[in-house]
Amino acid sequence: MQRMKFPLPHPFSLGLLTAFLLGARLTAGDLPPADAPVVLTVVKCARLVDPGTGQVLADRAIIIEGDRVKAVVPAAELAKALPAGATVKMINLGAATVLPGLIDCHTHITGQPENFYEDMFRKSPIDEATTSHIYARRTLDAGFTTIRNVGAGNYVDFALRNAINTGKLPGPRILASGPALSATGGHGDLNGMSPYVRFEGDINGIADGIDAVRKKVRENIKYGADVIKMLATAGVLSEEESVGAPQYTLEEMKAIVDEAHLWGRRVAAHAHGTEGIKLAIRAGVTSIEHASFIDAEGIALAREHGTWLVPDIYNDDYILAEYGRLGFPQKMLDKERLVGRTQRENFTKAVQAGCKIAYGTDAGVYPHGWNGKQFFHMVKWGMTPMQAVQSATTVAADLLGWKDKAGQLAPGFYADLVAVKGDPLADITVLEQVEFVMKGGEIYKNRLTADAVKVFE
Repeated sequence: MQRMKFPLPHPFSLGLLTAFLLGARLTAGDLPPADAPVVLTVVKCARLVDPGTGQVLADRAIIIEGDRVKAVVPAAELAKALPAGATVKMINLGAATVLPGLIDCHTHITGQPENFYEDMFRKSPIDEATTSHIYARRTLDAGFTTIRNVGAGNYVDFALRNAINTGKLPGPRILASGPALSATGGHGDLNGMSPYVRFEGDINGIADGIDAVRKKVRENIKYGADVIKMLATAGVLSEEESVGAPQYTLEEMKAIVDEAHLWGRRVAAHAHGTEGIKLAIRAGVTSIEHASFIDAEGIALAREHGTWLVPDIYNDDYILAEYGRLGFPQKMLDKERLVGRTQRENFTKAVQAGCKIAYGTDAGVYPHGWNGKQFFHMVKWGMTPMQAVQSATTVAADLLGWKDKAGQLAPGFYADLVAVKGDPLADITVLEQVEFVMKGGEIYKNRLTADAVKVFE
């Protein structure tokens, strides 16, 4: 029998057929115009802090296409840098100082303390889920366009991150850890209650032994963890007596790090105590959070291993001033008194030794939106203003694994920027009052001028 021959359909016809078979409706409006006009946003400013070079550049124009920076040029050369026929949205920030969007590497975005016993007994994950977006917006308004959230129960931070990423809520970019891994009876498992009290359905990070901690890492990643948080030592705001005793063995810590790396995740280790800090560094964690009682050997180890330190040296002031009023047990306040000044003195030693120090505040221990208050203390305790800015931009981005897309205003990077009145290198406290916030090329806050945006074609 002779085979019948059918001509192959034209590729465009095949596309129409495929769309029809898939139930799609293809219209003329679905086809891109042959010569789509280029739409650009230009932000002009009197000063631009460039943390990549450590310089302040005068009279700059930042050219943005979509959610990315296309170019940064002297304002006088802007006309030559714009393509012919482009539609330009011009944002003139006048005498303001512009910086890349700020990064906080240690937050707890899903809550903040209001009353110790009510927070513990009267509130549920539902409360966190329905209020966390408020804290996210306050954080963004404070100029922090990216955060690393290191510790949240019940996967609430995953849901918040996803809602922000899909444009349902305004907020910073979030790298979320979900529940922090904790040993039984450790910093994440001591609440002072009777063993007969149970929280039904609570999703936490409690795991013991090599197999169990590996499984918990996998479980967190399965449900959305960008980073793994491990509680390597005791802490302040829990019921155990010690502030910094190790609470995982070296073998358990190595298993956590190895499993996280297998899945392409970095590990942040809560570690106040001297020995726990060194165990965590030797286990291969990416960062040490708090680092309160780090000693000379620990500082040398951090430098040798390239481990970041993330000391939260502002919130001691808030805890000692407010936590008694909020009903926190006296033992927690007493532990904070052991930590505060020692942590700051060791911060100075780490700065002098040249350790990699990233900006992390523990926001959520104190009110969200106050993230910028730590800059003053970092300068007071040994950093230059530029180093403090770099800790919250280039250094922080490197810690997150985002050094090629955040922390700078350069071609290909996210169009995340903030503006302040005054010069933060002369007075670092101006970063506590951010006047303008752009994330991904969109303006989320503008207190500089009512008619900042003008469109030219």
